[in-house]
Amino acid sequence: MEAVSRRALTIGISAVILCSTLVAQETGRGTVSLNSLIDALEKTQTAIHPQVSYQVIREYRLVGANPLNSDSANSDVVAEVNFSPPGRKDYRIRKSLGSKRGEQVVRRILEQEVEAASHGNQAQAALSRDNYNFNYVGEATLDSQPCYVLELSPKRKEINLVSGKVWIDQRSFLVRQIEGEVAKTPSWWLKKVRVKLTFADLDGVWLQTGMEAVADVRVVGTHTLTSRILDYRSADEIALTRTLLRSADRKP
Repeated sequence: MEAVSRRALTIGISAVILCSTLVAQETGRGTVSLNSLIDALEKTQTAIHPQVSYQVIREYRLVGANPLNSDSANSDVVAEVNFSPPGRKDYRIRKSLGSKRGEQVVRRILEQEVEAASHGNQAQAALSRDNYNFNYVGEATLDSQPCYVLELSPKRKEINLVSGKVWIDQRSFLVRQIEGEVAKTPSWWLKKVRVKLTFADLDGVWLQTGMEAVADVRVVGTHTLTSRILDYRSADEIALTRTLLRSADRKP
């Protein structure tokens, strides 16, 4: 039972690497059509693929509903993720404390992230008309930035699509936040998985900076996985660090 629920939790939370899309109608402002918003959103997503190398250090935390329950997973994992254009990613686990289940979940997520980058199959989860119907909800301020808010209705029940809302920056048409339920859970063991993804600019690269996934797992209860970026380094910073380390090693 524990092995099955662990596998279901791993697959379910791994499904958080996702996105969404919309359909035409006039917005409440009367000046920007929903069609225009979707057009801009789709074009922006096509253009934001990173063109430079970078490294991010992420911290992942997995917390079970009841820390006194032996089936509850509580762990802290720090991972290093390296990207090189056009689509090469790799990772390594720098630190893993607590339950081994947390590291298993993080490895599954990172392996899917590496595979998606190398095969260029992000379109299956993109915020596009192929994947979603959209409705205009209104406007809101997020992190001091004005945003359009759109409702996302997946056209298919798939684990990499989300039923919920997306916040789109009014100036850049970049996605700042996605929140909602995974359209399809991968197992009977998972009643539902609710996710929240946040995005921001890091030294000219638009990246996912935070994640929260709450999985309601039958028998073992709710588990929450969160991630945040601890550090970001550009290719120049990585090269400089390596040069300084080599110089230090040569000193007598």
